[in-house]
Amino acid sequence: MLEIRPNCEICDKDLPPDSTEARICSYECTYCANCAKGILHNVCPTCGGDLALRPIRPKNGYRSRPLLGLASHPASQERKHTRWTRTEIANLVDRLKNTSPQNR
Repeated sequence: MLEIRPNCEICDKDLPPDSTEARICSYECTYCANCAKGILHNVCPTCGGDLALRPIRPKNGYRSRPLLGLASHPASQERKHTRWTRTEIANLVDRLKNTSPQNR
């Protein structure tokens, strides 16, 4: 189950659970749309994979067994920040940005 992280790991912008600006990699590293496009060029600085629109977990549970939605499975409150420097990010992005995700 996705953590639904609360912030961009680069600029620390708030990304609430219903944000249409959140982008994630397959390891759930989380970035805002501006950082994903402008700084990262769709390259996750941790794994080198691509970044996709994060799904929105519904606020309400529409099934009773199991009870689903944010009420039963809340978003994470733990803010995370990239461990990579801007130089390390730029080096990886420059190396991978012109390679399609399926060929990385």
